[in-house]
Amino acid sequence: MDKKIRVLIADDHAVLRAGVNMLLTAQPDMEVIGEASNSEEAISKTIELKPDVLLLDITMPGPGGIEVIRKLKAEGLPVAILVLTMHEDEGYFRETLSSGALGYIPKKAADTELISAIRVVNSGQVFLYPSLTKNLVKELIYSGAFDKEPEADSYGRLSRREREVLQLVAQGYTNQQMADRLFLSVKTIETYKTRVMEKLDLHSRVELVRYALQRGLLTNEQSDGGQKS
Repeated sequence: MDKKIRVLIADDHAVLRAGVNMLLTAQPDMEVIGEASNSEEAISKTIELKPDVLLLDITMPGPGGIEVIRKLKAEGLPVAILVLTMHEDEGYFRETLSSGALGYIPKKAADTELISAIRVVNSGQVFLYPSLTKNLVKELIYSGAFDKEPEADSYGRLSRREREVLQLVAQGYTNQQMADRLFLSVKTIETYKTRVMEKLDLHSRVELVRYALQRGLLTNEQSDGGQKS
């Protein structure tokens, strides 16, 4: 059997931790290696136990989840951080991703979506919950990002395939989903993504979504993308 995904659960509600623990323990490819009930414990136990995935609430006692993310990233730990929260707020959503989290999923999400999200971030990919991605796109549209024209020569530097990958990434497709859709290997997809980010001087998925909007590559209806079940 392949190596199990080692998960640390950080949440100040004991009942929720117990429920998530039972859910994950029942998965053949996952194991819960510890729990934390506040921000300080989340940091210390992540450093001590070195989980593959940290399942993190952002409104725990202490400095808060955003600060936990920043401190762990400053430590250079190779942990994939997935935020599990009751807040469906675009501000939290953007800030957690820009701080270094690989995913953001509300606590109301189905068990199957949480399991899928853990597997996605563990593979190094970004998990975006569809409704939150849709709200982000709406916000960018209303802010006028859709109407602002980016530099004309940047997009022209992309090949046809790179433009396809740009659009799919902005829509929320994972590397595997893009590989299946374009009949390419995951490694090739990763290469295309790297080229796109370098050529356009983009550094996050939020910047990429904004750029796709500016270019008219992404509509509100498309924003649910590859994360639909």
